[in-house]
Amino acid sequence: MGKVISLINQKGGVGKTTTSINLSASLALLNKKILLIDLDPQCNATTGIGLNKGSIEKSVYNVLNKTATIEEAIIKTKYKNLYVLPANINLAGIDIELEQENNSSVLKSQRLKEHIDKIRDDYDFIIIDCPPALGIITTNALTSSDSVIIPVQCEYFALEGITQLLKAIMYTQANLNPNLTIEGVLLTMLDARTNLGLEVVEEIRSYFKDKVYNTIIPRLIRLTEAPSHGKPIVAYDPKSRGSEAYLNLAKEVIKNNGTN
Repeated sequence: MGKVISLINQKGGVGKTTTSINLSASLALLNKKILLIDLDPQCNATTGIGLNKGSIEKSVYNVLNKTATIEEAIIKTKYKNLYVLPANINLAGIDIELEQENNSSVLKSQRLKEHIDKIRDDYDFIIIDCPPALGIITTNALTSSDSVIIPVQCEYFALEGITQLLKAIMYTQANLNPNLTIEGVLLTMLDARTNLGLEVVEEIRSYFKDKVYNTIIPRLIRLTEAPSHGKPIVAYDPKSRGSEAYLNLAKEVIKNNGTN
């Protein structure tokens, strides 16, 4: 059975989508069959992997409003072992549509899980890129997931909002998904030349203890360039430090889940 992992942090600009794309691509490169789900209305994971969001006929929006099956909406990318459930602009309205449905909040929160459960055996890992908000879309992701990865930027105020995020995780555990765990905390955008960055690393490790990955994602121009070319870093610049970092992260994820 495939493991479902959400990338979550309601704070924007922490490398969540960058990690969703590059962790997925790196796991695929390491011979794992991967489904990347773009659950962010900004659609950056969709375009960052090389798809044209304007030409997508069936997306995660159609899956959530039950006008398409998840099998119909999944697209195989040009990269071996990597599949995407894409997003388009329509996803921006799904919160309102779900709220207007005459269903309980629990049923609304389980909409994505119903679909994922049908196909999770087909993949080794399912990675969900969540929006930078703690609304019903994110609740659907948390209800569907086995665990979460929390990207934390190595900058001042790094822990800002983390308490609120942890409360959302605990609420989901108590009411919707008792098996949800924290897969790991990922330090991102480290500028090792600054004392502040290194101080934040120590602060995060002190706060989250052994949940923090050994791999730290550096702040690199090549990582920010890659999505504009519709490529993960392992395809855009395979020999870069960014590619090496995400491959190391993928190896940690595989090791922590007891697979070869």
